[in-house]
Amino acid sequence: MVAGGTGALGRAVALAFMHESANVFVTYRRQEEFVALNKTAAAKAANGSSLEGHQLDVTDEAAVRRLTEGILASRRRVDVLVNAVGGYAGGMALWETDRKVFDQMLALNLRSGFVLSRVIVPVILKQNSGAIVNVASRAAVDHSAGAAAYAASKAAAVAMIDSLAADLKGSGVRVNSVLPSIFDTTQTAGQCPKSTSPSGPSPTRLRASFFFSAATRPASLTELRCRFTGPPKRMKIAILDDYQNVSHRKARITDTGADAHIDKLAKRFLGADKYPHRHPDQA
Repeated sequence: MVAGGTGALGRAVALAFMHESANVFVTYRRQEEFVALNKTAAAKAANGSSLEGHQLDVTDEAAVRRLTEGILASRRRVDVLVNAVGGYAGGMALWETDRKVFDQMLALNLRSGFVLSRVIVPVILKQNSGAIVNVASRAAVDHSAGAAAYAASKAAAVAMIDSLAADLKGSGVRVNSVLPSIFDTTQTAGQCPKSTSPSGPSPTRLRASFFFSAATRPASLTELRCRFTGPPKRMKIAILDDYQNVSHRKARITDTGADAHIDKLAKRFLGADKYPHRHPDQA
């Protein structure tokens, strides 16, 4: 299930999972975006994969529950939830930020993950397996001028997901955050101050990190964070053993070799036979 599956990043993630023969359910708000995604998916779909779209507001818990019930009725399980819902508003000082903009950032970047987790976690707990990947942002840790509402909402989202990961320790459910830079999209164009202009990796080059986060983990892998910054790209992976012993891996990632490099690291940490995770009814 890819929430926000027709946006810049959600689209790339949905297509990547379909390439791995997954049954993908996406949520969206704009019909024209799903039509475009569906057309692309039809041309690139792998054998056994499928795509289904649902137009809804993921901050509406009742709507998310109805969708989840429908998925369970047709597919019996939810293996992976990727929350790619989010929004950006910037280019203004904190005292110039309208309260409505602040509330919108909290709804899109924080409440979406809260609602989705409330609905999906009980489902995957019953399965004793599953993965949740929440898209945060580099702004959660690098707090630039002109983006106070955005940075605050993303930082809160990371804290929430960290706590959820601790809540689910030992359950067989993995919970992770991916922290990319701001993407150069039509939404961010013209909103970023010069000091924070989008220069990060493209959504397509981040797709392997989602497989890494959703892959079946060995007993020692409790939490994973992938943080991507602008060129030269660097990925920092924290491997936590029972939230006590922390080891870090840093790797320079070239524009053309990002996926291959992450694949190599993932197979080293998770085992080649466990990455990427596949299931006949994977949703």
